[in-house]
Amino acid sequence: MIESIQNPKVKNAVKLADRKTRNETGLFLIEGYRELKRAVDSGVVIRTLFFCPKLFLGTNEDALIEQIQSSGAEIICCAENVFHKLSYRDRPDGLVAIAVQMKRQLSDLLVRKNDPFLVVAEAIEKPGNLGTILRSADAAGVDGVIVCDRCTDIYNPNVVRASVGTLFTIPVVEATSVETLRYLRQRKIKVIAATPSAKMEFTDADLTGGVAIAVGTEQIGLSEAWMRTADVQVRIPMHGVADSLNVATATTLILYEVVRQRNYILR
Repeated sequence: MIESIQNPKVKNAVKLADRKTRNETGLFLIEGYRELKRAVDSGVVIRTLFFCPKLFLGTNEDALIEQIQSSGAEIICCAENVFHKLSYRDRPDGLVAIAVQMKRQLSDLLVRKNDPFLVVAEAIEKPGNLGTILRSADAAGVDGVIVCDRCTDIYNPNVVRASVGTLFTIPVVEATSVETLRYLRQRKIKVIAATPSAKMEFTDADLTGGVAIAVGTEQIGLSEAWMRTADVQVRIPMHGVADSLNVATATTLILYEVVRQRNYILR
């Protein structure tokens, strides 16, 4: 039982909230039962698990702890005050782990041969938006998400939280825009650029076949490189005073239009 927030193991874990420390160590934090369960079931390597039974919500935590322990991870029980120091949530559920980052390359994307379905997120600034995009991508059944020219670290605790662990259930790759465009062109995957300035509404575009839905920063949208090389530019109609949607919301709408069109063809 660790009862002091000055414990070196606790201090080292807390440091992983900082991007620089995550980059230097190749480690990151996963908090929450759902997130941890999805990480473990997806083969993410857990180094250390901190737990506090007083905070458990009764969602089969003991079985998950046993599963993590059997993988060789260090298991550490914490006092409640120590766990609150480790936690980055308002209502922690008593589970925080230190895990090894997953280093995937574009070549690791095992896309479908005839109709690959990808999301390209360029320079997304807010962790919550990136996490929500991952969650929507998982729900829509995409083959992978490519994070280009990252502003937000995919291992930011708030990305993990907002994704509800779907960061671990679909392939997520970090690459430059140049690398990604080359990858898509080599595989003849059609690039669909989402932008408020497009003339075509997203429901009028042909989103069947191999597509990569490209979305950009919250403030300025996709860069010129993506706008110039996109096969199709699409917009979401706006009928109020706002001229654009939140990037995660816009991505979700377009992803489900891809799903709708593909399901229509299959009927």
